[in-house]
Amino acid sequence: MRYEGKVYRPPSEARSYIVQATIGCSHNLCTYCDMYRGVDFRERDLTDVLEDIEAAGRHVPGADKVFVADGDALVMGLGRWCSILDAARDAFPGLRQASCYATAQNVLDKTPEELRELRARGLSLLYIGPESGDAETLRRIVKGATFEDHADAAAKAHAAGMEISVITLLGAGGTDRTEEHARETARLITAMDPEYLAALTLTIIPGTPLDRMAEKGRFELPDVTGLLTELRTIVGEAQPTDALFRTNHASNYVPIEGRLPRDRDRLLKTIDGALNGEVPLRPEFLRGL
Repeated sequence: MRYEGKVYRPPSEARSYIVQATIGCSHNLCTYCDMYRGVDFRERDLTDVLEDIEAAGRHVPGADKVFVADGDALVMGLGRWCSILDAARDAFPGLRQASCYATAQNVLDKTPEELRELRARGLSLLYIGPESGDAETLRRIVKGATFEDHADAAAKAHAAGMEISVITLLGAGGTDRTEEHARETARLITAMDPEYLAALTLTIIPGTPLDRMAEKGRFELPDVTGLLTELRTIVGEAQPTDALFRTNHASNYVPIEGRLPRDRDRLLKTIDGALNGEVPLRPEFLRGL
């Protein structure tokens, strides 16, 4: 198995085999992100990718989950995807899930028939990170897609039989858009109706456009109380049908887990406890990306 640069995956893919099919992110403009900054997006040689999958199958034949990296691998064409998914099924007889990061535009660029074909070949879960539902925040962070784009992409993925995991970002609206960011994010979650939902907390990373904005006084990250208040609004107002919600990413101050809407009251009680000082926060030295 060969990897180039840093390889990122969602926390829930910790036990998955990660195959790096692309390098970088085809969008790569989000102001807060430095994951692929300075990396020119490209697709790895398909022969190398297939060789890596075959080698992984010999070493870990019992793997049942595969995560296809990097930043928005869904951008790859149908033929290339089919080759990768077919190879993964051959290498891992017990394979039950293949997944990848995707942007709303990646999904919208695929035809319904292409998405159904990918699902039939085994691609069952897409991680989509709108970060916010607030139109102004989406514009500021240069997400490259609107509220409506994300809602349409989710509907299109669901129509193809895929599940989606939505990623939101506490603090993305700054102090001046904190209420709008939280409320519109809750509204977008309702519209996207994901099976899985995660909240991360924004970290201002040196050298990013957001860092330069902060240095010039054009962006201010909410304090811990503000971030937890955003989390409370999102948990309190989002109305998915049945979503497994987690804040288990290391960036967060309070790790919680439950199903929305079923466990809403319990989750809110924990958040309120953190706001009141009754529930301990994750220490700064334990927080990270």
